[in-house]
Amino acid sequence: VQLQASGGGLVQAGGSLRLSCVTSGRTFSGYSMGWFRQAPGKEREFVAAITWSGGSTYYADSVKGRFTISRDNAKNTVVLQMNSLKPEDTAVYYCAARRGSYGTTSGSYHYWGQGTLVTVSS
Repeated sequence: VQLQASGGGLVQAGGSLRLSCVTSGRTFSGYSMGWFRQAPGKEREFVAAITWSGGSTYYADSVKGRFTISRDNAKNTVVLQMNSLKPEDTAVYYCAARRGSYGTTSGSYHYWGQGTLVTVSS
């Protein structure tokens, strides 16, 4: 499975960005998807995840109520809608895929995209 993330950029605090992740190479079926982020000098951290059916989602406390993860299996796409962005959201955002139920640890994901940079100015 290849993952291609896009949609990052520079935005002012309080603004919004929409990240997309398109998968290819193998069937998307049965894969849960996650978004992680890594700020300079920090470890990669979990942001959000969604199951294969899209019926269950999970968010880090730091983004709950501001970010929304969704997927369109027909288009092999996962989207992270980010609203009310804060400077502390600045990071490289990665999408990831894993077979089965969603996870919140980076080590549990089998496939990773290349990352897209999100910068939130104050």
